[in-house]
Amino acid sequence: MVFFGEGITVNDGMNRAIAYRVLRTIFGPLLILWFSPAIIGNEFIPNKGAAVIAGNHKHALDPILVDLCTKRTVYTLAKKELHDGIFGWLFRAVGSIPVDLNAKRNPDALHTAVSYLREGNLINVSPEAERNYTEEILLPFKFGAVVMAKRAGCQLVPYAIVGDYKFRSKNLKIIFQEPIDTFDLDVEESNELLFNTIKNMLMHERSERTGHENA
Repeated sequence: MVFFGEGITVNDGMNRAIAYRVLRTIFGPLLILWFSPAIIGNEFIPNKGAAVIAGNHKHALDPILVDLCTKRTVYTLAKKELHDGIFGWLFRAVGSIPVDLNAKRNPDALHTAVSYLREGNLINVSPEAERNYTEEILLPFKFGAVVMAKRAGCQLVPYAIVGDYKFRSKNLKIIFQEPIDTFDLDVEESNELLFNTIKNMLMHERSERTGHENA
């Protein structure tokens, strides 16, 4: 009996859900205690039903921070190397979806993500596809997030992560915004809308931070 995507059974799905919740129960409070992040607007994440959650990628811990913003299970797309490395068992246990960043297309990852969404789940995507080490506010977006949302016919919830991952951080925040409507737009227009929405969120937070520092 298939549960999520090709070859994944009901038992597989249940085991992954259990592993996810156990690990989040252990690491979630530690992250909150250590970094003291502010979570804003997470009411825009639906309490039930499918949604793609998409935002910028500044740190390896971003997916865990996103996970802590909802009581629901969030399935994250992660680069293939993480699944093949020493902690690959961990990524497989929680049901993260491997993506080959060197490939022009990732049909298996897209198929799996859309299958998850059609079962009413949440998918977290970083459209930048990699961490941003540049001076640019955002890297160019891949199309995966909007393609998933369109194929599954679900909401697309943007978020922005700002501030610093440091002990008792005073500025680490994740901000969610109301879902954006891409149903009447093509893929390119949808991706541009998502990019500009998140960029504007980051620019607003940067402006607010600069204003406070200069006050």
